Formats: sequence, C-alpha cells, structure tokens
Amino acid sequence: MKRIGVVGIVLKGDRETVMEMQSVLSDFADIIVGRMGVPRDGANAIALIVEGSPERVSALTGRLGKFPSLSVKSAMTAFEVTE
Repeated sequence: MKRIGVVGIVLKGDRETVMEMQSVLSDFADIIVGRMGVPRDGANAIALIVEGSPERVSALTGRLGKFPSLSVKSAMTAFEVTE
C-alpha cells in the first residue's frame, strides 16, 4: 500500500550536515517524487512530496530526525496509490 504525503525539513547546519542529509535523501530517492527548497537566513526549508508505504516514509523521517540540526515533520494522506 502506497500513500502520498509531505515531509517538511528545516535545516540549521553547516555544509557537512547538508552533505549527510543529501546522502539520506539519495537512499530514499525511490519514494521522493518532488522536492522544493527555500533558502533563508539562518535556516533553510525543504519540502518533499513522497509516495510510498507509511513504513518507508517513517524510515526516511527517522533517519533525518537523528540529525540534531534538522527539524522534520511529515503528513501522510489517506489517499492510496495504485500501481
């Protein structure tokens, strides 16, 4: 069962954190269908549109949540995607 959702990320970190975060996002590229970033002074905001199982999205947010300089929230819709 796949669902559509949104993952919001606020990043307050240095270049090393950005590179590590990008590595995690690459590991989950199979569920990321869209990405938008907004640079801000002191913090950057990133919105991901995801399509995957709730477990897979949870794994992504769990990995991202381990970074102390990232704040991560997700919202999944009840809409199920058929393949």
